[in-house]
Amino acid sequence: MAQKIKVGAVSYLNTKPLIYGFEHGMMQEETELVFDYPANIARKLLHNEIDIGLVPVAVLPSMKEYHIISDYCIGCNGVVASVCLFSDVPLHEIKEILLDYQSRTSVALLKVLLKDHWKINPMLTAAENNFREQIGGTTAALVIGDRAFEQRLQSPCIYDLGEAWKAMTGQPFVFAAWVSNRKLDEDFINRFNAATGEGFNHLQTIVADNSYKPYDLMTYYTGNVSYQLDEDKRNALQHFLQLIG
Repeated sequence: MAQKIKVGAVSYLNTKPLIYGFEHGMMQEETELVFDYPANIARKLLHNEIDIGLVPVAVLPSMKEYHIISDYCIGCNGVVASVCLFSDVPLHEIKEILLDYQSRTSVALLKVLLKDHWKINPMLTAAENNFREQIGGTTAALVIGDRAFEQRLQSPCIYDLGEAWKAMTGQPFVFAAWVSNRKLDEDFINRFNAATGEGFNHLQTIVADNSYKPYDLMTYYTGNVSYQLDEDKRNALQHFLQLIG
């Protein structure tokens, strides 16, 4: 029996549609799912511990070889809701920002926005577990994923990074894409793409199976996250990679 292809995925709510097909039997003879947070999935792909990963796109310049293998991504075209700068004070009063350790792309995007859009220069501090407890006064924090929904209920000032990027560039944004570290068979890629897209036929089921009070998931899946990796998003991705290059 051929060795299974290891697929690194993320267990955030925003990936539920993307992994639904795999979790319901599609490609189970060919793939093995590995779950972690985005930055660790990126590390595993860089070190060949997995073959495919839903990785933060900021890692792409670090890869010797990469192939974007799916028509689906984690993206947005404006307000994303789950990648935000949270603060007790208005933007220009912020003195320090704690940086979420779970995603390289969000940190890189924040740095672009601080320099080119908001034009402020607070101290940036790499954060560790429980860093949200330190938000207060002039100390803000970049928080991503499911924890951002919880933080939305606590912080008076919320600056959405997807919305800010759209205001600055007029473009959508790509946070993460399905990437392989080697060239894969075209037939495999087609089946993988079908499995990745299967969840969008079952959004009502996914929402029902993931009861969540802090934020309406159907709004999130259909109004905030934009999953199609279309030409506009591919162009925006190249623009972002140039800015951080």
